[in-house]
Order: sequence, then structure tokens, then C-alpha cells
Amino acid sequence: MTLILIGQYDSPFVRRVAVALNLHGFGYEHWPWSTFADADKLAVYNPLRRVPTMVLENGEVLIESMAILDHLDEQAGPDRRLLPGAGADRRAALNTCALATGLCDKMVSLVYERVLHAETSDVWIARCTTQVSGVLSALETQCAALVTPFWFGERPGHADIAVACAMRFLREAHPDIAAMSNWTALTAHAQRCEAMASFSSVAQSFDPPRR
Repeated sequence: MTLILIGQYDSPFVRRVAVALNLHGFGYEHWPWSTFADADKLAVYNPLRRVPTMVLENGEVLIESMAILDHLDEQAGPDRRLLPGAGADRRAALNTCALATGLCDKMVSLVYERVLHAETSDVWIARCTTQVSGVLSALETQCAALVTPFWFGERPGHADIAVACAMRFLREAHPDIAAMSNWTALTAHAQRCEAMASFSSVAQSFDPPRR
């Protein structure tokens, strides 16, 4: 068996795993299953019916993007891992990843609120929008202060991947929020990442679920 990545690339969570696989140089098979249309098939591997889900060479199944990425880093070894091994840099990278993935969580929540509910909650939409814009402002400040091409050095790591995937999802799923500000540093960072084959080769236009 080879590694199997389940999920579609329009999910920022699936895509960050795919980018990491590319950067590590790990071969894998891609099963582009939808959490809606293919939920029953997905449940065989993940009872949460969520993506990303990864099936390892020995048949073991990993769920949740951070758990999958931790395994990939372990397999890559200390010199090629995409997250600092210890100390303040590791904590800072984890914090940036948490902000970016939390941002994606809120953006997905907004999508579901708008496209799956016949009656939407203005209170919930306003809360999610405030959270999204607040995180973008925090990440913009971090990004503008970088003194290296990427978040923690000369090559992209998990923080860069998570932020770039979030920015693409923002542009495609929530152009109204993307237009609220230029997010100059984040936009430039995302463009630098998207120019790399590791990112561009696993891109998919966002296709929202339907009622």
C-alpha cells in the first residue's frame, strides 16, 4: 500500500496536508471524496465523516490535519520537518498554525450558515465575520514583521502552509471579507507560496455544498 489522502483540495485542511506531502517528497494516492456526497464511504475510515483522513501504508488511519502532519514530520526526520522541534520557535509556529486553522474553521462555519440554512442568523454571521477579520489582522501584523522569506526561515513550514491555504479559501469562499482590506503582507506571502509547484499542483476551485 501507499499513503492515501482522502478529501478534496478545496478544503484548506486537506490541501495543507497535500502541500506538506509534496514538500516532503512523499508519494501518495488521492481519493477526492466529498464529506457530503461520499459520507458513507468516508465513514468506513473515519466515523466523524470528516476530511482530511489518511490511510497509512500499514492500513492505520489518521484523522485531523495536525495529527497527520505530525506523523509526516516524524517520518521526514529532524532535518526536514516543517515545524521547529522545540522551544519558542515551535510554540510560535504552533500558535500561527492555530490562528490559521481557527480562521478556516470560522470561514467554513460561515459557508455552512449561508448555504445550508434557509434562515440565517445575523448574530452568528456577525460573530464569525468579526473573528475572521480579527485573525486576519493578527496574522497580517505577524507577516509584515517577518525578516525571512517565510515565517520561520528560508523555506516554507507548516505555518506558511496553513496561512497560504487559508488565504486561498478566503478569496474563493468569502470574497466580501477579502475585500474588506488589502491584507498586503498576507497577500504577498500567499502569492509567494502559490507560485511554488508544491502548492499550485494541489489547487481546486471552491465548490460549496448545497441544500
